[in-house]
Amino acid sequence: MERKQFLRSLGAGAAFALTFPCLHGCSKDEIDGNLEEVPTGVDFTVDLTSQEAQALATNGGFILKNLVVVARNLQGEYVAASQVCSHESYDQVRFVNQDGGIFYCDVHGSRFGQDGTPLNKVDSKPARALKVFNTELDGSLLRVFE
Repeated sequence: MERKQFLRSLGAGAAFALTFPCLHGCSKDEIDGNLEEVPTGVDFTVDLTSQEAQALATNGGFILKNLVVVARNLQGEYVAASQVCSHESYDQVRFVNQDGGIFYCDVHGSRFGQDGTPLNKVDSKPARALKVFNTELDGSLLRVFE
């Protein structure tokens, strides 16, 4: 085999070896998260003095419960939204300390205001609102409900 032919064959093989994992790596099977339905009939309480709620003791903290992200926003108010992203139904929505506090899904970068309003377009798909839930504080019990 001539050197020119060898380099040509190596180039094609190397291109395939590099391209195939990249294309396969972006498949839905590789994303850390589950496809879920948006929770309905939500009505639960969180005891803010419990170990489960420890992250809610500070502004910007959040917990995950029953496919709901329950957060204490940067102003100290409690907010709750679906953990299931309205973009492609992955259960990866979290509360992050950006732009005054937003709900964010790191699977495709979807961003939502605390009222569920979409803040960006992803994959040029029409943005849909994230489902938000009511919160009501009674002493140390936080109720999250529809």
